[in-house]
Amino acid sequence: MASIVVRNVDPEVKEFLVARAAEHGRSMEAEVRDVLARAARRPRHRNIALALRGAAESAGVIEDLPIPERVDDARLAEFE
Repeated sequence: MASIVVRNVDPEVKEFLVARAAEHGRSMEAEVRDVLARAARRPRHRNIALALRGAAESAGVIEDLPIPERVDDARLAEFE
């Protein structure tokens, strides 16, 4: 297993991790390992709309939200 050192962690972040670890009944180190592992495995979205839709589906907020097919051509913005 590899080791890493993270310096200059905001004290509020550390306290959040300590509290979260206590909620899960594990050490802060184990909690940080879990947070990092889940973040690393999370799929990377290139489209913010699809990412938000996926998050809403995961949270059970929406059941089926149709995404209409784009029929118009993309165009440059005009700034005047």
